[in-house]
Amino acid sequence: MRLNYSCLLVCCLLLFSACEKNELVQYTASNKNKPYFEPVPFGMSYIQRGTIVVGPDDEIYQEHGQAKRVSVEAFWMDETEITNNEYRQFVYWVRDSIARSLLADQFPEFMLTETDRGEPLDYPRLNWDEPLEWDNPDFEEALQPLYLDADNRVLWERGIDARKLIYEYQWVDYQQAAKRANSYNYETQSYNGTVTDIDGQVKPITSRSSFVFRESTPIYPDTLCWVRDFTYSYNDPMTQKYFSHVAFDDYPLVGVSWKQAKAFCQWRTNEYNQYQHRLNSVDVFDYRLPTEVEWEYAARAGEERNLYPWGNYYIRNQMGCFIANFKPRRGNYVADSKQSTTTMPVGSYAPNNKRLYDMAGNVAEWTSSAFHESGYEFMSDFNPSVEYNARPDDPPVLKRKVIRGGSWKDIGYFLRNGTRSFEYQDTAKSYIGFRCVKTSFVDEFRINQ
Repeated sequence: MRLNYSCLLVCCLLLFSACEKNELVQYTASNKNKPYFEPVPFGMSYIQRGTIVVGPDDEIYQEHGQAKRVSVEAFWMDETEITNNEYRQFVYWVRDSIARSLLADQFPEFMLTETDRGEPLDYPRLNWDEPLEWDNPDFEEALQPLYLDADNRVLWERGIDARKLIYEYQWVDYQQAAKRANSYNYETQSYNGTVTDIDGQVKPITSRSSFVFRESTPIYPDTLCWVRDFTYSYNDPMTQKYFSHVAFDDYPLVGVSWKQAKAFCQWRTNEYNQYQHRLNSVDVFDYRLPTEVEWEYAARAGEERNLYPWGNYYIRNQMGCFIANFKPRRGNYVADSKQSTTTMPVGSYAPNNKRLYDMAGNVAEWTSSAFHESGYEFMSDFNPSVEYNARPDDPPVLKRKVIRGGSWKDIGYFLRNGTRSFEYQDTAKSYIGFRCVKTSFVDEFRINQ
């Protein structure tokens, strides 16, 4: 009898273990039946993972070890530079969010405080479904702080004060969080170390929130850059109309600083993730500025040692026409186009092998990388990036960011894939724009077309 009970107990244990194992296997199998297919981001091209030799294109420099082979993970990149129309959507969103916040103080319908089921929200949010009527006389007093005061108006025209269009957002400093000195101590249930905030102040780490930085960025482009960048040159019409007029909708955005470009990327990420949530889907990787190496890798498009993105050593095609928007012939700005002396609509020239337009010429582009003359020597050979969050009191040399691609005002040398240049992160130029990238989850065989 005891033997029978023992056998029965063993059988029960085996059966219970088998059930647990089968349940786990079944769960895993069900997941395999529904693989994740990454949605194709609108207006972006897929750049497959690979390897590249970064550094000067000239063979004399390569022989002296100033070139380096690195590997880059797969990512998506905008086919064109961000246009005036695309960035204007960001400006309008900031304008409308500020307006709704002002109206919510007097009109509660512009703020959501509970869910559709009547449950209170932990953090009230703006109600974007409520119509925003700019001409409604009942709203005039509440919206007054958003407009220019009487002393700052031109010809008594009542317009939005662009200086008040400030975008507030949060970001996590993973570089400081990853320092071993800043690790969480499970014995004392507290963090060690210190953190340097965006103002340059060194503070002790109190919680995870110490690594979360809150930033406020004025986002309206510096339209005066057209006048400031060129002395003894009449560019007032571009200052007045280039960003705001619909005739320039498809022209590349200029006049934005490095920080404004980063703010746009953060806003774009939030908008896309909210769209994903409405579809009951999951978040995606953040939109961001490309690293310097990512930009060069995408520009070369698999043609590792060619001088230019179009894949050869010449800046003219077989017909003798220039194949990018730049400054040929020492000031003959119309030699490459009879329609424009400055920027041209994005995509005016043929793309490279990765379907990327204007990787050379038109406008130079911000990258996320800090500029260092010896950066290639100490950067990693895996997803290399030299980044530094400059503080307000840092010297100017620490505020240099890499720009790539050359522009409409540059000579042919700056159009080369391997040419590096820089600009200071707090400046805005009439010849610098940007495009976004986004890290990819999967390889090219698992993209949801």
